[in-house]
Order: sequence, then structure tokens, then C-alpha cells
Amino acid sequence: MNNQITVNNLTHTYGSRRALDDVNFTVPRGEIFCLLGPNGSGKTTLFKILSTLMKPTSGSVDIFGYDLYNKSKAIRKLLGVVFQHPGLDIKLTVTENLRHHGHLYGLKGKTLKLRISELLERFGISDRSHDIVEELSGGLKKRVEIAKAMLHSPSILLLDEPSSGLDIGSRRQLSDHLSSLATTENILILLTTHVLDEADNCTRVGILDSGRLVSIGTPDELKGSITGDVVLIETTNGETLSQAIADRFDVSLKLTDNYIHIECEHGYEFVKEVVAAFPDEIQSVRVGRPTLEDIFIKLTGNPYV
Repeated sequence: MNNQITVNNLTHTYGSRRALDDVNFTVPRGEIFCLLGPNGSGKTTLFKILSTLMKPTSGSVDIFGYDLYNKSKAIRKLLGVVFQHPGLDIKLTVTENLRHHGHLYGLKGKTLKLRISELLERFGISDRSHDIVEELSGGLKKRVEIAKAMLHSPSILLLDEPSSGLDIGSRRQLSDHLSSLATTENILILLTTHVLDEADNCTRVGILDSGRLVSIGTPDELKGSITGDVVLIETTNGETLSQAIADRFDVSLKLTDNYIHIECEHGYEFVKEVVAAFPDEIQSVRVGRPTLEDIFIKLTGNPYV
């Protein structure tokens, strides 16, 4: 079996609107691959295609040796899917939710009971097995969702905006659980997100903007495309000030809304010079190492919203 997802020249349109535009990437087993982009970037459309809910307008998708167009039934047996909107019955207990879902995959008896027990232990929710789901926190519900998706031992786990609605602590716990699944069970994990710190914890990141996959790499590789520091200047006179800075200093910059993004070596020294040169034009200044948000702006010229 070809243990990877391969997407070639994938395009999808809704009428005259192109939601995906010639997307290409490959994800091997054992990797946590993140599709990062703001709302409207094409993440949801791509997720629906990969989870076999819809077929693309053109292009090809090969999932573990199966063609998406002709072998969607075989592909579904390989998938565990966690949708953005909860799929749990909130009036049932944790165990009841898992048991009923296991029946859909033909699991029953001691085999199902053992698998439920294993997953409850893995996700640290054994002590909540008899709790009604509606009484759980958002983070615990997400763990139950993932446990449910893992019941039939899938080779691929797809998650749509998995950290949506979670606090920072729950996001970290979720990231730890996903890392453990990828390494100990060697499954392929693909998730969509607009949360930058969630993408930072993935093996590789594909940045989507307006349906185009503009770059792929590890978080460090992507951030390494900016040499030096990033200086963010807030101003009410962006166009005039950005032109003045470009004329006076040899720096690369982009303007988004009321912010000027500048790439430069020795950012703290540059801040002193630029503030001294334009003291009345600058409202605030931030300097730091490049982030994935900075990379998105560099690649697209658009604010990350």
C-alpha cells in the first residue's frame, strides 16, 4: 500500500468562484500536516474533498493507493474524521457515544469494550467514562471526539479546526495527544486551522491563501525565509510613512491596513533609528523573531484575518 496522501493539480470551483486553485502536496504516514490559512482560504473545501464528502472540479487525489474518484468507499475505511462542529450525542455518556459509533464499524462485544477502554486511557478520560457529554468541558469533548474517530484504528486522522473554542491549556494538551498518535501508532494526521500556535506544533505546514497553496515547509523552514528580525509599526499614515521609510532605509517592507511590516537585521537598533527619524508618525512598534503570521504576510501581501 502507498502510505501517503498525494494531491495533484487540485482545483474546485463554486460557479465562477475558484475555491481551490491548482493545489499540490504530498503527506506521508507518521506526519502531522497542517493546512493553515484565514477564513475563506479554501481549507474547508479541501477538507471536504479529502474526507470524501465531495469531489473536486479537476485534479487528482490518491489516498494510500486509492483514487478518490473511484475508490471513495475503500478510502472511508482508512479515515478517522473529526469535524469542526461536534458530532457527539450530548445526552449520552462518553462510553455510550463510543459504543454506538463502534457499532457503525462492525465492532462489538469484548473487542469493542477493550478498544473503548484503551482509548479512554490513552486520552486521559477513563474517569469520565460515565459522565454525560454535555457536562464536559470543551477540551474533554474534543478528546472524546478524537477517541471516537480512532475506534476503528484508522490509518489517517483528519481534523477540521480541532482547537476551535479551546483555551490555550486545552490546545497544548490536544497537540500532545496528536503527537503521541503520530509517533506511537504511525498514523497520518492532517488538520486544518487558522490558529497560528497550533500550526507551530505540526511537522509541516501548508499555507493557503485564496485557494492557492503558497508555501509548504516545517515551521522553522518557513520562518527561516525571513533573515533577521521583523519590525511592526502601527501608524495612521501608512502609505506615506512606508514610502518614507523605504526611501531612507534599505529594508524590505509590506503595508497591511495601518501596519508596516519590515524585515531587517538587528531589529532593535533599527527601531531606534526609525523612531528617531519619524517620531510623530509612529503610534507603536513591535520587534521580534519571525512568526508564521509574518510569513503569511510576506508571501501574500495580505493581513492574516
